[in-house]
Amino acid sequence: MKNHPDIETIIARTRCWIERVVVELNLCPFARKPYEGGQVRYVVSAAERPEDLLEDVQRELELLRATEAGEIETTVLIHPGVLNDFLDYNDFLGIVDALIDEGGYEGEFQVASLHPHYQFAGTEADDAENYTNRSPYPILHLLREEGLARAIVGYARPDKIPERNIRTLEKIGAARMREILDECMRSGDGEGNDAS
Repeated sequence: MKNHPDIETIIARTRCWIERVVVELNLCPFARKPYEGGQVRYVVSAAERPEDLLEDVQRELELLRATEAGEIETTVLIHPGVLNDFLDYNDFLGIVDALIDEGGYEGEFQVASLHPHYQFAGTEADDAENYTNRSPYPILHLLREEGLARAIVGYARPDKIPERNIRTLEKIGAARMREILDECMRSGDGEGNDAS
């Protein structure tokens, strides 16, 4: 991949963000267990065209399908070389949804969207709540629906998670969230694994 750090650095930065934002701030109450259990697969795509990234998505869905959840619960597909414009990325999510529907993955997998320039509809670009989905690099997070269903059973009011996250990040503030992202972007200890 041209003009990007090595795979280990990209994964280290992503892991830093997951740990410091997603897990420590409890933005996704279901993330801690697979993260701490080493059941998250990190893959850095070499794709520079959306069609190549779509092939990577399908390959990773097939790998998840063929692998026990106890070994790999979820895949974080990082793609620094393509869809760096958020609007292009957002449009691509519809193509991924079509792949899940037409490829026979519906009811089995879903995709969470994460991007450095993520912006919810109706928000200003620098509103703190956008940082719930702002990651160091564009990411497609492939999730097993069965795992989510199991996690939700033990969680009171999962429908309130987005509201709670907005309140949490508004308290912290956009400036501090930017600092955390910047700090993660300076990390690069090369601890990544399972890259391809």
